[in-house]
Amino acid sequence: MAELLNGLKRTKMCGEFRSCDIGKEVVVMGFIGKYRNLGNLLFIDVRDRSGIVQVSFDETTPKDIFEKAERLRNEFVVACVGVVRSRGGNVNKNIPTGEIEIIASDLRILSEAEVAPFIVNDDANVGEQLRLKYRYIDLRRPSLQKIMAVRSKISHIARNYLDEHGFLEVETPYLGKSSPEGARDYLVPSRIHKGEFYALPQSPQLFKQLLMISGTDRYYQIAKCFRDEDLRANRQPEFSQIDFEMSYVEDPEDVMEIAEGLIKEIFGECLGMTFDGKFRRMPYATAMSRYGSDKPDTRFGLEIEDICDIAKDSGFPVFKDAVSNGLVVKAINAKGLAESLSRKDIDKLVAFVKDYGVKGLPYIAIKESGVASSFMKFMSEDELNAIIERMGAEKGDILFFAADSYYTACTSLGALRLHLANTFDLYDRSKYDFLWVVDFPLLEYSEEEKRYVAVHHPFTSAKSEDIPLLDSDPLKVRANAYDLVINGEESGGGSIRIHDVKMQKKMFNLLGMSEEDIKLRFGFFVDAFRYGAPPHGGLAFGLDRLVMLVTGTDNIKDVIAFPKVQNASCLMTDAPSVVEDKQLDELSLIIDKCIDEQ
Repeated sequence: MAELLNGLKRTKMCGEFRSCDIGKEVVVMGFIGKYRNLGNLLFIDVRDRSGIVQVSFDETTPKDIFEKAERLRNEFVVACVGVVRSRGGNVNKNIPTGEIEIIASDLRILSEAEVAPFIVNDDANVGEQLRLKYRYIDLRRPSLQKIMAVRSKISHIARNYLDEHGFLEVETPYLGKSSPEGARDYLVPSRIHKGEFYALPQSPQLFKQLLMISGTDRYYQIAKCFRDEDLRANRQPEFSQIDFEMSYVEDPEDVMEIAEGLIKEIFGECLGMTFDGKFRRMPYATAMSRYGSDKPDTRFGLEIEDICDIAKDSGFPVFKDAVSNGLVVKAINAKGLAESLSRKDIDKLVAFVKDYGVKGLPYIAIKESGVASSFMKFMSEDELNAIIERMGAEKGDILFFAADSYYTACTSLGALRLHLANTFDLYDRSKYDFLWVVDFPLLEYSEEEKRYVAVHHPFTSAKSEDIPLLDSDPLKVRANAYDLVINGEESGGGSIRIHDVKMQKKMFNLLGMSEEDIKLRFGFFVDAFRYGAPPHGGLAFGLDRLVMLVTGTDNIKDVIAFPKVQNASCLMTDAPSVVEDKQLDELSLIIDKCIDEQ
């Protein structure tokens, strides 16, 4: 039977004991991380989130306590009373408490434990499915304990920083109105309002703008958001963001200055980084043309070049026909990889880029044995040399080409440069690269929906100098939007918002919404603008992604205490699950129970 503390209080956490504690009687509590019985000498490592400390039982330990200690096993929860002493020559240099140990005089077994499904050890080879099923055990691992501590620290830094800059923490509702525009909503049926549903927030966007209209002036919260979409390594159905909004701003730099200061604070306090000056600014058009991505990783080269002027008169029909038909020819120089890539490897790269829409991947390899190319027979020596010179290629390099629409050519080569960089370790993974991507297009045209859609969201304002183009050429309008990219990951994004009711309605109309649509989806929001709205803007950082970047993990499940798996289910709780018919009746819901028997 479990013993009680009966007023016993721990002196400090396990990992905090040092040689300055020698001679003191202390109380330590935690899980048993390791158990060693040597007959007349018994050792246990007591573990909590701060680390471990060794507790010893020997001939000085009362007999009844020693006999109780012989019952101990890994993951038992214990409280130990004893005196701190030096380990002498048996120092364990691998742990901060390695110079001392605690000689036990009393022991209380607070909770016994069955044999765990896996060893609580960062080096244990345990599958993710098993770890997530027993997540409460998995979270005992030191690496995850450290990540949870970093997450807490980042939240604390964000709150302190925004408080110091005049922002008020305000919570916005979880139960709101469905306004499908983007990812699918998670819907919550109402018991009182039969047949009607709330929607969980995909972001607090409308509410934080309403707070600006309400006169809150500067708002923030660490907000929980929900999106019903397909998952991947850095995406979860529920996630958190550091969200803020500020009034009386119309220059993106005003918001970016606050956001940049917060990032410098976080990376400075968590990683000891220092910063000189502002982060770089890169226009969206430059990011796409040079890196093939709106979140470019600029820690390495392999930049995309345009060779249309050479390709238009070349003998290679693929190049010549592309340019004559209004398409483009782009190229990257994979420096030093010519000898590393076999023909089989190149075939795999061809298959890789086809997933991004291009039909092929012509190449020129400059090897020790000479120049090899998939299209050499179509090109004169002068044409080949012109391309090689343009690309700054030399012996050992291999050039890859994409001939297609501007977007397809850029994104396919952008994906290829990332693939090559990761495959061949072409950059220093310990370095951090910060940059702002600005001047995004306000709109793009959806061939599937046959209408304009917002690149960010419908509440983003246009650059003032581009407003006349809303009527004549909407796709040329640039947005007052900005994304902060860290190591090729979008860590946060925001915009200056529309604050004029006429302009907001114009934006809705451009997106194909009728007056009836506007009233149904956003009536309450548009009405609010009629009563005065200050110019305002804001930004949201993905908290989970920031924790990933600071801790160096590439899996979002590592930074969330109780994450979901690929099919949006929780292996530990078996959520989602069926509910009782009584609950469905109360909600006036009927579930289609037809089962595919095949």
